[in-house]
Amino acid sequence: MTPVRTVHGRAYPLGRANVDTDVIIGAAHLKTTGRAGLGVHAFETIRRGPGNVFADPAFAGAPILIAGDNFGCGSSREHAAWALADMGVQAVIAPSFSDIFAGNAFKNGLVAVVLPQPVVDRLLEVAREQPIGVDLETMTVTTPFQDRFAFAMDPFRRECLMGGLDEIALTLASAAAIDAYERRTGT
Repeated sequence: MTPVRTVHGRAYPLGRANVDTDVIIGAAHLKTTGRAGLGVHAFETIRRGPGNVFADPAFAGAPILIAGDNFGCGSSREHAAWALADMGVQAVIAPSFSDIFAGNAFKNGLVAVVLPQPVVDRLLEVAREQPIGVDLETMTVTTPFQDRFAFAMDPFRRECLMGGLDEIALTLASAAAIDAYERRTGT
């Protein structure tokens, strides 16, 4: 995984509540085990509608997505996190996430930031014209208007995201201890 300390840039001002994993990536694209190429299919149902934020060139390649409450609800679809990452999204800001999506996001190096609805509303307003910053070191989301919003994150998840550590890297970090145990127990 690539370490993530800060994410700065334009943000898709989606703002919709209850965006489920079927909306993030449709079932027709779940047969792949590869992560590449899913981004072009992300939010297909929304992209078909007129005036959607994903068709606006001002947001092309935005590294942040601002969503509504209960983002990523629905089925357990790791492909949803893969599709977001493939379209260049590194952080999602929302009032809440489904537990499964939040876990999948973390395991795939995607920062899930929970902020209260009034703060998300302010960020949606700012994002229409200005960049947003997410800083894992200071645990803040900032705007060019001197807004500074603190967020909380599980310390273990924060450390893993900042260090670029997935489950394999964490296991490999303990290789010496695992080897010693196996020698000691004869396994």
